[in-house]
Amino acid sequence: MASFSSLNTALSAMRYQQVVLDVSSTNIANGGTDGYVRRRVVGETVGAPATPAIWSRTNEIGAGVRASGVDRMVDQYLDNRGRAEHAKQSYLDVQADALARVETGLAEPGGNGVSGALADFRSTLHDLVNAPGSDAARSQVLSSANTLADAIRLQARNLADEAGDQRSRLIATVQEVNDTATQLAATNHSIAAASLTEGDTASLLDERDRLSMKLAELTGGTAKIRDDGGMDVEVRGVSLVAGTTTQQLQIAAGVNPDGTADGNPTAYTIGATAVTGLSGDVGGISDLLDHKLPDHLAGLNAIAKQLADDINLQHTQGYDATGAAGTATFFDYTDPDVAASLTVGITDPKQLAASSQPKDPASPVMVLDTGNADALIGAIKVDDGYQRLVNQFGTVVASTKRLAANQQALTSQIDSSREQLAGVSLDEETVNMLSAQRAYEAAARVMTTIDSMLDTLINRTGMTR
Repeated sequence: MASFSSLNTALSAMRYQQVVLDVSSTNIANGGTDGYVRRRVVGETVGAPATPAIWSRTNEIGAGVRASGVDRMVDQYLDNRGRAEHAKQSYLDVQADALARVETGLAEPGGNGVSGALADFRSTLHDLVNAPGSDAARSQVLSSANTLADAIRLQARNLADEAGDQRSRLIATVQEVNDTATQLAATNHSIAAASLTEGDTASLLDERDRLSMKLAELTGGTAKIRDDGGMDVEVRGVSLVAGTTTQQLQIAAGVNPDGTADGNPTAYTIGATAVTGLSGDVGGISDLLDHKLPDHLAGLNAIAKQLADDINLQHTQGYDATGAAGTATFFDYTDPDVAASLTVGITDPKQLAASSQPKDPASPVMVLDTGNADALIGAIKVDDGYQRLVNQFGTVVASTKRLAANQQALTSQIDSSREQLAGVSLDEETVNMLSAQRAYEAAARVMTTIDSMLDTLINRTGMTR
């Protein structure tokens, strides 16, 4: 009775095409879902019995089709490469964004930065040389000196604020790492449980891949798929997630729990094991806190100290309007935070030691000599050093931006390859749905035809009319 077998074959085709339609519908519904991976139904031909009977043989050609499973359209090589490239991208992006903010705060080149304030300070000293008896000229010198000190302090404060923001971000990022690791361990547990019951784990695997990508972006961690479908993650060879168990990433040095600096380079542990060389967001922030921001601040402190010491030394070589020797605190500061603490130490314009000759207390005539004011101009020797500092920082910023842009090109290429495989194409799904629809209609037509044949065989055989 091959006809009855044909009914089952047509029924299997209808059921299979219904599964295809369901999967295509799910793909279309999740076309914009972050982390969703396109599904594809795997069909399997149902053949004749593999074991022949002892006293009979089958005359069946085949028994139709069945859905043997639903594949996620992923490539493990591309996924591993994608995690590695995203870790590098996050590392560079964190630095590029922070350094760009600091660079904007420098206000260089321009008239609002330290170089502009230096030029104004020198200009007011020239005005004093040209108008030795002018109290207004003396006041202008002190005013421009205060502006210069303010510009240096502002730049130091911008660096300190950026460092403070990065320390707070580091604390939050480490907490995010631990939370994500906990979520991945819970997902691994759910995958293992679903696998035992042969349930659909596709959505759980999507979540697993999303979480592992997040850990890679945060720490540069590498992932490995387990036999039960879960995923282990290691950071620089130290296990962060192993099946359903996790270890905590902790800040061992560099940042206190309240977000302040402890004066040491950043250091990390996972469990009881020290881990170094992290990538991703954590590694990028560490490089900012340990090198790039402190290096520029150290250069700025050196410039501020040189300026203050040279001006203070020359100031002591002159005499103020009362005939007294110049003080050694024209600029005042506190080591080692010179740039952040730089201030003008004198407030009375008469205390400005512009003269190179003392005034005779018995003489009512004011000494109009401004030789020391002219010498103070020559004592300003930090212009070239400051310009080098700015240029060096600009080179670091430009290099980091360039590396981030180059890395973005590579990351985008990998993402594009992954998207071509795992992403949902509405056009492709529409074609799949139309194909499944036509196949379903054809199978239904086969069933109708077989039904008609059986009706003739059963009800009309032997009839004469």
